Amino acid sequence: MRVDPFSLPLSSPLATARGTIRERSGFVVRYDHRGETGVGEATPLPGWTESVADCRGGLEDAAAAAADGGHTDVLLSLDAGSVPAARHGFATALLDADARADGVPLYRWFDAERRCDRVPVNATVGDGSPAETAAAVERAVAAGYDCCKLKVGTRAVGEDVERVRTVRERVGDDVTLRVDANGAWSRKEAENAVDRLASLDVAYVEQPLPADDLAGHATLRGEGVGIALDESLVGRRVDSVLDADAADVLILKPMVLGGPGNAHTLALRAREQGVEPVVTTTVDAVVARLAALHVAAAIPDVRACGLATGDRLAADLAPDPTTVTDGAMSVPQETGLGVDPTEVGTDA
Repeated sequence: MRVDPFSLPLSSPLATARGTIRERSGFVVRYDHRGETGVGEATPLPGWTESVADCRGGLEDAAAAAADGGHTDVLLSLDAGSVPAARHGFATALLDADARADGVPLYRWFDAERRCDRVPVNATVGDGSPAETAAAVERAVAAGYDCCKLKVGTRAVGEDVERVRTVRERVGDDVTLRVDANGAWSRKEAENAVDRLASLDVAYVEQPLPADDLAGHATLRGEGVGIALDESLVGRRVDSVLDADAADVLILKPMVLGGPGNAHTLALRAREQGVEPVVTTTVDAVVARLAALHVAAAIPDVRACGLATGDRLAADLAPDPTTVTDGAMSVPQETGLGVDPTEVGTDA
């Protein structure tokens, strides 16, 4: 097992509810298994995953376990609840090697009967005035996207509703609109927002309430706008969210959940309970983006996913083999992830 650190600058600073991100730092993991070298990526995002230091420590423990035993010992040494990014890095490398050894792309390792060339993806539009937001959505639609996610929550509810209204009037009814509040609203604000957004045909609002308020999210369901949970999955078993009937949609980030295998299992479990999975990245480099793409490709009839995030990086670990056209991302059909491990570098 080999672990190499990397740091990649963003093309422009990214403001989030937990602060501004200017670079993505993490580790490339390589693991030899079944005669193949698999490659993985551990790119922690504090607030969603462990810290970079804790990720490094987890991978050091994993390397020691790898030296003394096999991949089962390594996986047992990496707890998805405490070091999910570290576990993602190793688990992805292991799956990449397995799929290469079996001669299939990773999504078909999950489901041998699947054939998937493209996965629908959404465009994400940040905060701005009504005119600025509508113009940004118009540009995305012109580029082929038919699903757009708007960031909300930094303004008063009425102002955000007006932004969505302006977008809807500008692009018409054929574009799917989603909004993401990042847990910014109170219950009263969320009830007001859902009531007013329903008339604008918003597909779902992501994380309207703080992460711990599962009961509040449950009361918002069935009011004309779907409820999607993202931050509520951090540090909590997904079963508890499903048992609480708190969501219509789960936003599944493989880096946060401890690996692509965990994300795929949870997607199928959600489907069994009538909850739709949507797969997204945590603004990762190309290896982790490909892993998330393969998870999405293994889910039949998956909704538009948040995978088109490569342009947020000013540099990457390797050339990206995917393209986005007409609102869909191509799925590599080569074995494993679809990227050559020898081309994955850490000196970008």
